[in-house]
Amino acid sequence: SHSIAKALRHAELVAPTDATVLITGETGTGKELLARTVHARSKRSHRPLVKVNCAGLPASLIESELFGHEKGAYTGAATKRIGRFELADGATIFLDEVGELPLELQAKLLRVLQEGEFERLGSSKTNKIDTRVIAATNRDLGLAVKAGMFRDDLYYRLNVYPINLPPLRARKEDIPELVQTFLSEASRRLGRTFNEASQRVIEGFMKYDWPGNVRELQNVIERMAVTAKGSQLTLPADWLSDSPTAAPYELLNSQPSNSAVAAQQETTVESIERAHILRILEQRHWRIEGPHGAAVVLGLKPSTLRSRMRKLRIDRSTDVEKYH
Repeated sequence: SHSIAKALRHAELVAPTDATVLITGETGTGKELLARTVHARSKRSHRPLVKVNCAGLPASLIESELFGHEKGAYTGAATKRIGRFELADGATIFLDEVGELPLELQAKLLRVLQEGEFERLGSSKTNKIDTRVIAATNRDLGLAVKAGMFRDDLYYRLNVYPINLPPLRARKEDIPELVQTFLSEASRRLGRTFNEASQRVIEGFMKYDWPGNVRELQNVIERMAVTAKGSQLTLPADWLSDSPTAAPYELLNSQPSNSAVAAQQETTVESIERAHILRILEQRHWRIEGPHGAAVVLGLKPSTLRSRMRKLRIDRSTDVEKYH
């Protein structure tokens, strides 16, 4: 699609420089994949891409994870620890979900971006580093700045070269190629041979809005391949609905979720995300981990899903009563 071609052109342009890149887009659009693309085409590609999920760590541990700590810096710090920024000296660091950083840590990150220096937790020694920063977020940082949730000076430092990845519903012409790509990957993993996806399957996918974006499509193809009885993928009878948000998870559960109805009534991005996670949790009977858990369906690590649940105030004891 034109929008993805445009994003890739921007990645090619900025990759050879050391400019800070801010990748924006909804969950599941491929922000980490684009970050890898920028790093792979940079002059730092001979070094590893150091990744940090800012939403997957407790606030009390993020500072130590990013900047390291000295022995005895806090209770339980039995040895010195090298932080991710120090590991990325001469390389690239990828700060995923940077919008989730606590305000008190944003000032320290700003100093790294401005001066290229920091102190380990529990140390007064200043360390100098040469690290290229690529950040990603599914939040609107401009709105977060206005709400006082994100520092405006840090936002401008991160937003040197912004690249936006559009949601899958805005580039549905990419669906047929993505389906074939994911089907080939599933075929290799499962050791089975599948025919190309039929026109009926493609048409069914084109009618759906894909709130989980490319990651959700990949997971749906994987499950269809696992449950296929032969070499041809088939859609369930109720897939081809007139509704653009017909749930793909009917592949495994034919009972509609009440929270899917609630999701259509919500207006904010966080409310939509909350309703989507609730729907998947209900379908997975609130199981988070394991091959049949909600984390696999959503394409998230269990720790990341738990973090999102805390942030969105999702609690089984109250939400089960609310939606049933």
